[in-house]
Order: sequence, then C-alpha cells, then structure tokens
Amino acid sequence: MTENFPAPRAAFVADADTDAPQALRALGARAHQLRATTRAADHFNAQDSSEDRNTGSWLMSCALGLAEDLAHDVDSVARSMKERNTDSATLQRVSNLRVRVHQLHAAAKAADHFLDQDSHEDRDTGSWLIATACGLAQKLASEMDDSVSLVRRPAVDSKSIEPHDAAFARRVKGATATLHGAD
Repeated sequence: MTENFPAPRAAFVADADTDAPQALRALGARAHQLRATTRAADHFNAQDSSEDRNTGSWLMSCALGLAEDLAHDVDSVARSMKERNTDSATLQRVSNLRVRVHQLHAAAKAADHFLDQDSHEDRDTGSWLIATACGLAQKLASEMDDSVSLVRRPAVDSKSIEPHDAAFARRVKGATATLHGAD
C-alpha cells in the first residue's frame, strides 16, 4: 500500500505578504545546509576506506534531496515575486539564484547517479561531480547571502553622511571629545 505525501515546500512561499528578504534569508539558510552537506560528501568520498566512501555517497544522496527541494522553493519564490510585480533588480537576482540552484541540482543528481555505478571510472566521475556540486553549493550560499544584504539594505541619504560636511564633522568631534580628553 503506497501513501501519497504532499511534496515538501517552504511555508513562506505561499504567503502573499512575505517580503523578499525574509524569503531569501530562509532559502539562504537552506543553501548553507546544502553547502555543508556537499562539503561533507566531498570529504568522506576522498577517504581511503569503503565505509567512508559509502558515507560520502549517502551524503550526496541527501544533498540531492536538499537541492531538489531548494530548487523547487526558489522557483516558487520567483513566481511569487513575479506575480507581485517586485522590482526588476530583485527579480534578476532571484533569476540568477534559480540558474545556480538548478546547476547544483543537476550536478548533485549526476554525482548521485555515477556514485551508484559499479565501475571504477563511473565512481571517479561521481567523485569529480561531488567536487563540482560542492563548488556550486558554495557559490550559491554566497550569492544568497549577497542577495539578502542587497534586498534588505535601506536607501542611504548620502548628504547626511558626507565626510566633507562641516556639521557632520562637528557632531563627530563633539561625540568623541570626551574620549580624547580622557587620555
């Protein structure tokens, strides 16, 4: 008897009032989890014992599941942002993240496939693909971090922090005068 379970998805994807930084932050946390999993798979796959290599293969299977879920959720966030007419710069960043996460998913899927083969050449190909997936996961996590910081960064009024502004210089001097006088 087979049971049908709903496909895993992030709860924040369906919420219409969810803001982009919150969605990207949650996806970024999962991207870091995926990065750690691929890194561990790469580490264990490089070991000499067959038990360690089997652990690396199992970790790559876990990474494949994580990558598939993440790709699905990034696609959902992108659709949601497009429907809400989010600004074009944010949509472009999310589009770039979609490309990277789908590359990572493909590399993880290929690595998992080749690691399950019996020939030594196929397992070597799987090892190379693990390293590729690890590099892509590292790039994805970094790009997610950059996207979150760009989206949530408020607009700064440069006039209030102009370094050549005399009023600003007096405020800084007044705020630090007690510190310099104490020396």
